Amino acid sequence: MKIIIIGCGKVGFTLARQLSGENHELVLIDHQAEAMQVADSTLDLMCVEGSGASIQTLREAGVKTTGLVVAVTGSDELNIVCCLIAKKLGARHTVARIRSPEYYREAGLLKREIGLNMIINPEHAAAQEISRLLRVPSAFSAETFARGLVEMIGFPILESDGIAGMSLFEYNQKHPNGVLMCTVIRGTEAIVPNGRFVPQVGDKAYMVGSQREIAKFFHTLGRDGNLIRQITVLGGSKIATYLTWAVEKAGMKVRIVEQNPEKCLNLSDKLPDTMIIRGDGTDSAVIESEGLLDTDAFIALTNRDEENLLMAMTAQRHGVKKVIAKMSRPNYIDMMRESGVDSIISPKDITANQISAYVRAMARSEGSAVENVYKPLGGAVEAVEFTATNDARFLDTPLKDLGRRLKPGILVAAIAREGKTIIPDGATSIRAGDRVIIMAKSIFLQDLNEVLQEDGLAQ
Repeated sequence: MKIIIIGCGKVGFTLARQLSGENHELVLIDHQAEAMQVADSTLDLMCVEGSGASIQTLREAGVKTTGLVVAVTGSDELNIVCCLIAKKLGARHTVARIRSPEYYREAGLLKREIGLNMIINPEHAAAQEISRLLRVPSAFSAETFARGLVEMIGFPILESDGIAGMSLFEYNQKHPNGVLMCTVIRGTEAIVPNGRFVPQVGDKAYMVGSQREIAKFFHTLGRDGNLIRQITVLGGSKIATYLTWAVEKAGMKVRIVEQNPEKCLNLSDKLPDTMIIRGDGTDSAVIESEGLLDTDAFIALTNRDEENLLMAMTAQRHGVKKVIAKMSRPNYIDMMRESGVDSIISPKDITANQISAYVRAMARSEGSAVENVYKPLGGAVEAVEFTATNDARFLDTPLKDLGRRLKPGILVAAIAREGKTIIPDGATSIRAGDRVIIMAKSIFLQDLNEVLQEDGLAQ
C-alpha cells in the first residue's frame, strides 16, 4: 500500500522506520532539508521536501493514488489541514496526530466534519499506559486488548517469586490460575514458553489474562501490597494533564513540579484539585524542601531525556516504589534498564504501534481484521489482536487439532468472547466474532489465517 507520512520529527521518523519493514510504498514529506537527508540515507522511501499542506507538494508525492496519509507534524492545526486537503485530492484514508486536550475532546466532530479516519494522541495514549502501570506497580509494561477485557502485563521474575525455578506446568498445578505466560525475554532471546518452560530470576515475563485474574496471580506471588496513593510528576506536560485526570478518579493524589510560570497557571486552571509546585524538580534544595521523593510513585515527564534519566535513577536509589520515565532516545532507554528502571514510556513508539495496527487493518484480510499491535521490548515478539470473521479457515476447530499446522513461534494467547476472557487450552476453538490475541515471534501477521502453515491453509 502507498502511504504518505507528513512530518519527519521523532514520531514521523519512527513510524517510517517501522513501516519500511512491512512492504509498503512510503513517501515522507517535510520542509526541513536536514531531517529529510537523514531519512533518505537510512530508510527505504521517497522523500519530498515541502509543506504537507501544499497542493503541489501532495500531488508531487502522488496523493491521488495513496491509500493512507498520516500527518504527524508538531502542529495540530497543520495536521488537520494536511488531512483535509489530502482527502480532497484523492487520499482514501487520513490519520492526524492531535495533541491538544481541547481538540482531542472534539475528536468525533473532527472525524465527521473533516473526514478523518483516525485521530492519534501520543500524550493521551502514554498517560493511559502510565495509569495502568500505577495500578500494577510490579509491572514494567501494561497493555490492554479487546477493549480492556484482556491485559498483558510485563514483569521481572524475582528471587522471592515461587514461580522461579519451577516449570509452568508444576506451578499451575500448585496454584491454579486463569493467566498465561505468553512471552519471556531472557538476555537477548525472546521465548514463547510452553508448559515445560522454567522461569529464572532475571527473566522479563509477559502475562496475559483478565484484570481480575492478573491481580490474583500477583497476589499469589505476594506482590499486591504496594498500592500507589501518592504520585509526584516531574514536568507539567500534556501527558501530566491527561494522567492526572485519569488517576485522580481512582483516588490517587498527584503533585506536579513545573518551572514555567505560565504552565503552572494553566495547570492550576485545568487541575484545580492538584498540587502544582513551581520550581526546578532537579534542584536538590527543591527536592528536599518539597519532599519530592517521599512518594509512592515518581514519574519523569519533562521534554529532556537527560533530566528524566537523572531523576528516575535518583528516585530509584531513594527507594521510591514505582519509577516511570518518558524516553525518546534508544541509547538512554538501554541505560535506564541497566540502572534497574524498567518502566519506560515512549510516546513515539506507542503512536507507531497504533498506526501500524491501523495499516494492517486496512490491508486485505480474508479471515480477520487487525485491531491492535503491541511490540514488547524492541519488537522481537508481536502481540496482534484480530477479530475473527466467517472467512477464517479454522473456525470451530479445537486448537489441539491444529497441532503442527500452526507456524513455529505462534501462540494463541487469549480470546475475548461475549464479554469474557478465555485463556485457551487444547479443547478451545475460535468462533466468528471472537477477538483473538496472537503472540508471534519473528512473523509479520496481517491476517488470522497466516498463523497456519501454507499446507495447513489448504486442509
